[in-house]
Amino acid sequence: MPGSPYLDQPPKGLWTWPRLLRVVGLPATAFLAACAYYGVLLEALVIITVTMLAVNWMVR
Repeated sequence: MPGSPYLDQPPKGLWTWPRLLRVVGLPATAFLAACAYYGVLLEALVIITVTMLAVNWMVR
């Protein structure tokens, strides 16, 4: 890939977007689809947002 900072492959352990989407995207999509089906999508999104804010705050 032109302009890539890597010679052949990304370093081991680096989370690239394709890998991240495979690991997180499918389960998150299934979870949110189930929440939408049961009518609790807003509550699930609030819980996810609060959880992500708390994790971000604790990591800093």
